[in-house]
Amino acid sequence: MRRIAQMDLDLACMSTYSSLYLSEGWGREVGSAASQTLQRSSAPMWRQSLASVVWGRRIRKLDLNVVGCVHFAPGMGPKREHRDTAHASNERVQEKKVGYGGNDRSGWLAHLPDSWIPYVQLARLSPPAGLCLIYFPHMFGILHAAILQKSSLPQVLSTSALMLGGSFFVSNAIHIWNDIIDAPLDALVERTSKRPIPRGAISKPAALVFTATQAAGAGLFLSYLPYPLVQSALYALPSMVIWTYYPWAKRHTSCPQFVLGFVLAWGIMMGSLAMGIEPFAIGPMGYGVKPRVDISTLCLFLASTLWTMIYDTVYAHLDLKDDIKAGIKSLAVLYRDETKPLLWKLLGLMTALLVVGGTTSGMGIFYFVVAVGGTATSLGVLVAKVDLHNSESCWWWFSNGFWSVGGSITGGLIAEYLYQRSV
Repeated sequence: MRRIAQMDLDLACMSTYSSLYLSEGWGREVGSAASQTLQRSSAPMWRQSLASVVWGRRIRKLDLNVVGCVHFAPGMGPKREHRDTAHASNERVQEKKVGYGGNDRSGWLAHLPDSWIPYVQLARLSPPAGLCLIYFPHMFGILHAAILQKSSLPQVLSTSALMLGGSFFVSNAIHIWNDIIDAPLDALVERTSKRPIPRGAISKPAALVFTATQAAGAGLFLSYLPYPLVQSALYALPSMVIWTYYPWAKRHTSCPQFVLGFVLAWGIMMGSLAMGIEPFAIGPMGYGVKPRVDISTLCLFLASTLWTMIYDTVYAHLDLKDDIKAGIKSLAVLYRDETKPLLWKLLGLMTALLVVGGTTSGMGIFYFVVAVGGTATSLGVLVAKVDLHNSESCWWWFSNGFWSVGGSITGGLIAEYLYQRSV
C-alpha cells in the first residue's frame, strides 16, 4: 500500500508541475505522459485528486525548482532563457548574502548599457566600499593636520574634495590591477569566479589599458598638492610600489592584511601632505633635512594599519575553505579557529596607538570619546559578535563594521577640529 501511495504522489507531483508551467511553453510532453499514466493507475479518483491538491500546495509554498526535482530528457527541459534568468537571480541573491562577487547588476547599474557594466564591476564602483576604504585614511590625515595647524574650513573642504578625486582614480586603478593579477586565483574561488575577467567579459589587455588610464588620472592630482611635483611623487612612491605588489602578497606571505593595511594607511601621509604638513622627512624626501617623524601622525598611521588588518581578516574568512584549497595565504588561513584572540590583540594595540597619538598631539575630550571610544566599542562588538564560521555573518559585520569605525575616527576628528576652532 505504501508503494501504491508513493507512486500516486509521484505521478501527481509530475502532473502538478506540468500544469503549473504549461503556460510558460514547456513541460507539455511530461504533462501528457504524466496525465495518461495517472489515469491508468489503479488508485481511486479521490486519491488522485487529493494527491494533486496536496502536492500542488507544497510546491507553491516551497517554490521548488522544477529542474532540480524532475529529470527531463533531452529536448524536454525548460527554455534556456528561464534557466538563465533563475540562475542570474540566484547569483545576485548569493552575492548579497556573502559579499561582493563582481557580478552585481542591481541598483543604478541596471540603467547602464550592457557594454559598460563589466568595467564598472571591474572598478568596484557598485557598491563603492573600496573607494570609501581608500578615502577614509586620507580624511584622517586631512583632519589631523587641520587640527595641528588650525587650518581654515575652506582649506579643509577644498583639500577633502581634492583627495576624494584622487582616491576615486586610485581605487579604480588598484582594483582593476588586482583583478588582472588575481584572475587565475579568482577563478578557483566560488565567490569571485564571476568577476569580469574570470568570466570572460573583459580581456586582460583591455583591463590593462583601463587601469593605466585610471593610474594616469590619479597621478594628475599630485600636481595640485602644495609641493613641487617631484617631492609629491616621492611621497606617493611607497604607495605606488606597494599597490603594484599587493596582488602577489597573498602568494608570498601569510600576512597580506598587513601589506594592505600599510598601503591604505598611507593615505594619512598623503592627506597630511595635501594640507601642507610633511608627516616625515628622510633622505631625498627631506632634501637633506635631518630625518624626523611626527609621532602623532605615525600613531594614527599604525592604528589605521591595524584597523585594516582586523576587518580584512574577517573578510578573508568569507573564502576560507576555497583559499585553503587554492593555496591562497592570509591571516584567516594562518590562524583559522584561533583568529578571534588575534583580533582582540590587534584591537587593544590599535586603541593604545590612538590614545598615544591623541595625547602627543594635544587632542581634547571629543577625540577621546568619539574617535577612541567609538572605535574601541564598535570594533569590540564586531569581534565579539561575528561568527567566523558563517560567511553571511562575516560579510555583514565587515560591510557594516568598517563604516562605524571610519565614521567614529572621522567624526571624532571633525568634532575636535570644530571645538578647537571655537576656543
